[in-house]
Amino acid sequence: MAAPPSYDVLIVGAGHGGAQAAIALRQLGFAGSIAIAGAEPDPPYERPPLSKDYLAGEKEYQRLLIRPPAFWAERGVALLPGRTVTAVDANAHRVACADGSAFAYGKLIWAAGGVPRRLPGGGHVIRSRADVDRLIAELPGARRVRIVGGGYIGLEAAAVLSKLGKEVVLLEALDRVLARVAGEPLSRFFEAEHRARGVEIRLNAGSEAVAADLTIVAIGIDPAAGPLLAAGAAGGNGVDVDEHCRTGLADVYAVGDCAAHVNRFAGGARIRLESVQNAHDQATTAARDIAGRPEPYDAIPWFWSNQYDLRLQTVGLLHGHDDLVVRGDPARRSFSIVYLREGRVVALDCVNAVKDYVQGRKLILDGGVLDKARLADASLPLKELG
Repeated sequence: MAAPPSYDVLIVGAGHGGAQAAIALRQLGFAGSIAIAGAEPDPPYERPPLSKDYLAGEKEYQRLLIRPPAFWAERGVALLPGRTVTAVDANAHRVACADGSAFAYGKLIWAAGGVPRRLPGGGHVIRSRADVDRLIAELPGARRVRIVGGGYIGLEAAAVLSKLGKEVVLLEALDRVLARVAGEPLSRFFEAEHRARGVEIRLNAGSEAVAADLTIVAIGIDPAAGPLLAAGAAGGNGVDVDEHCRTGLADVYAVGDCAAHVNRFAGGARIRLESVQNAHDQATTAARDIAGRPEPYDAIPWFWSNQYDLRLQTVGLLHGHDDLVVRGDPARRSFSIVYLREGRVVALDCVNAVKDYVQGRKLILDGGVLDKARLADASLPLKELG
């Protein structure tokens, strides 16, 4: 039997992490062969717009591409579309795909992301371009839309669909939206903003039946790490990696949504971060290690969400916070929530407050104990409080 095609670095996953790993390797002068195996037929493209301006019809597919198609060929990066890796043989340094193909590797970077959770009754999910294209195709015949899940994806979809004139009912199983990722003041603010635009929000609701023409399920993802765990990698909620994004398998790295890493901004807990920032920075970390220029992953987390004319920018992690301060007036739709742990700033949620977002980053990195009254005074720039 013929030997499978072999690459010095095989990247599994054609999202932000996979694309950045290939880009960073070439930028670092890596001259070996590189391939990106992606489950979808498309070259690497941006995911965040899927629940925002792509769903709204305001951003076309070509503008989602992380790089033009010719970019990859020019840099000697082979794209292997339509390949879902189902098994990893860490000893033989080979992977097997669902379509029967196989590939050998010198180094493997696992950037497969996550798989959207679904409900028994079905419904649309928002994870890939194809998912959203199917959703868009059904929208003309839908007057009333049920959204299950009050996280960022659910809220962003609600904002788009309400602007498109749909009746939207959003169901959240907990007692507030964004309960897992934000403090109560931010949750209540976004609930009020959506309700003011006609979105019906039902809390403590589960996935109860609602008369609707179309259902969107936005209840999170499960990390796509099964083949690595089956091959013997350590992990549970994703695959465990060290500070250089190395798994316990020889020559195998993992980055992005599926990589569980120890994060100092989470108080030293091992966590997964589902964000473009994390995928991008971990991919660069893995590339640096492969290129012989190692640098431990230690990036401060950040995230953003656009809903209506509101831009939320988050920096840091609120894990373990024991206090919070609201800067500014939410009624004026420009304010920040500062999260504290033992008097030190650990995270900020900034709504239409770019200066606080930019200046708050330094307060997190400095780690000093700050006066709450001064923090709450929006007339004082954060850069003056450190």
